[in-house]
Amino acid sequence: MVPQTAVQPESSDPSRPDGAGATGSAKSTDASSPPGPPPPAGVPSDSRVVLKTDEIARGLRRMAHEVLERNKGADDLVVLGIPTRGVALARRLASLMTEVEGRSIPVGALDITLYRDDLRRNPTRAPGALDIPPGGIDDKVVVLVDDVLYSGRTIRAALDALTDLGRPRTVRLAVLVDRGHRELPIRADVVGKNLPTSSSERVHVRLAEADGVDDEVRISRGGTSAGGQQS
Repeated sequence: MVPQTAVQPESSDPSRPDGAGATGSAKSTDASSPPGPPPPAGVPSDSRVVLKTDEIARGLRRMAHEVLERNKGADDLVVLGIPTRGVALARRLASLMTEVEGRSIPVGALDITLYRDDLRRNPTRAPGALDIPPGGIDDKVVVLVDDVLYSGRTIRAALDALTDLGRPRTVRLAVLVDRGHRELPIRADVVGKNLPTSSSERVHVRLAEADGVDDEVRISRGGTSAGGQQS
């Protein structure tokens, strides 16, 4: 049963169960503005930047404060990132909350490989990262973290994985980008940026930890999605 508070993230990571696409395109860049830096490897050359490094940093700081406010502090919090880029974001959020609370926030990674709903079509999958903090998740407030929320299928797989690991008191979802186009009744509790997109567009998230480049979020028209896309 899907918790009402859970939200869906989506990613362009090929190990994710979600497709690509969303609704309502973001506004195009002013023609008079100087051209931005060239896209990282694997991102279409016609892509445009919608979130820069400093904007991502501010969004994550706000998300950290929102998580703590909803929980009325850091008691019983466990932060779990969904590979790949969700893990890096989870660690950043936990670090920011640690700064605020002055106490360590348990953080880990949740492997959803065997819970994907497309295994019959593509059964060969390399296991992802699984790193559950020593205290486990029983009776904890688990915050799932992902980069992009799209169809919600990645989050559904994450909820199934959690069920096999224990019984959290509450599950919440925090995503850097919510691009809409849900296919399942899942919503995010904490969102860095609501980014309307069309179903023909792709969202590309790049993070220093995962990609070795400056943090940024880009949108491109169609084509094959690259890291940090739809879930």
